[in-house]
Amino acid sequence: MRFHHRDGQTIHLSYCTNVHAAEDLDGIVGQLDTYALPIREKLGTAVLGLGLWIAAPAASELVADGAKIKRLKDELGTRGLEVVTLNGFPYAAFQQPVVKGAVYEPDWTTPARLTYTLNLARILERLMPDDAVRGSVSTLPLAWRTPWDQERQDACRRSLDVLASELAGLDRTVRVAFEPEPGCVVENTSQAAAMLHDTDHSRLGVCLDLAHLACAWEDPSAAIQRLRAAGVPIVKVQVSAALASDDPERDAEVLGRYVEPRFLHQTRGSRGLSTDDLDDALAGDRSQPWRIHYHVPIHARPEPPLRATTGVLRDALRVLVGGPEAISDHLDVETYTWNVLPEGSRPRGPAELVAGIAAELDHARGLLDELEVKP
Repeated sequence: MRFHHRDGQTIHLSYCTNVHAAEDLDGIVGQLDTYALPIREKLGTAVLGLGLWIAAPAASELVADGAKIKRLKDELGTRGLEVVTLNGFPYAAFQQPVVKGAVYEPDWTTPARLTYTLNLARILERLMPDDAVRGSVSTLPLAWRTPWDQERQDACRRSLDVLASELAGLDRTVRVAFEPEPGCVVENTSQAAAMLHDTDHSRLGVCLDLAHLACAWEDPSAAIQRLRAAGVPIVKVQVSAALASDDPERDAEVLGRYVEPRFLHQTRGSRGLSTDDLDDALAGDRSQPWRIHYHVPIHARPEPPLRATTGVLRDALRVLVGGPEAISDHLDVETYTWNVLPEGSRPRGPAELVAGIAAELDHARGLLDELEVKP
C-alpha cells in the first residue's frame, strides 16, 4: 500500500513474505494466490506491497534467466501487487522445522552472502514499479557474535566495499539495510552507527526492526537521532512487536508456551539479563522484566498477562513518519512466527493466516492515519 507524507514522499507499506515457505519461482508465484491476493482483497486496496523473501536458490534461478524476472513482475502486476523491498536476511529454508542459528549463515565474512545480496539487488531493480524512487534489501548485521576476530571483521569490511561499489553501478537506486539483532555482532543502534560510519551512505544503511529495538531496551527517539547524527540512513523499517513480560516469575507458565524449536528467541532483561533463547532465560534469573525476540502480531495482545512492545512501535513510527519529514519510506510488517505461535493463537490453515496478516496491515494503516499519513 502507498501513503502520502506531508513532505511529498511516498511511504510504502508492505508485509514480509518470509512467513511463507518457498524455495523456487513456482513456490513464490503459488503463494501470491494463496496469501497475497486474498490479503489485498480483504483490505480493499488496489495495490498491496510485498516485502518479498526470495531464497538464495530462487535468486540464482532468476538472475540466470531475465525472462523469469519478467514473469515474476508480470505475475505480481496482474494481481495488484508490487515490490520495492526484499528481505535478504534468511538465506534459505527459513520455515524448515529447525532454523535457530542457521539463519545467520552464510554471513558477511563469506562470498556467498555478498553474491546472494547482489543477486537480490539486481532482481529488485527490475521488479520495482517504474515510478518507485528506490528499492531496499535488508540483511543480517554482519554475523552472529561468535566467533569474531579482526580477520572476520576485515573480511566483512571488504565485502561491504564491494557491495557499495556494485550497487552504485546499477541502473536504479537500490540500498542495502543492515538489521541490528540481539546476539549478533551488531545488535543495537550504537553499534550500527559505528559499523557504518565510514561506508557509502548513499547505498548502505540500517533496517530498523522495531521488535529488535525493543529487545535492546533502546529509546526509539534517541536511537533514531543517534543514527541520523552519524549520517546513517534508516533505509527500511520492520514494523514488528516483541513479546514482553513485566514479571517473568509470575508469567513463567505462560512464557513456557512460547518455547518452540524453530527460531531463536533471544531474551533481554531490563537489568542486564541476556540469553540466546527463551528456555535458557526461564531456567535462570526471572526477577526482572523481559523483552523477548519473538515477533508477535502487532494488532493483538499475546496470551495474558504477557504483552507486546507496541508502545515502542508507536513511539518509533511517531518519530519516523509523524513529523514534518519522513525519515524512512519503506515500512514492512514482519511477523514470521505465525506458524509457531502457541496453539490457541496459531492460524489453522491459509484462510486464518490471510485474516491475521490483513488485520496486522489494517492496524498499521490505522497507525499511519493517526499520524496523518494518508493513502
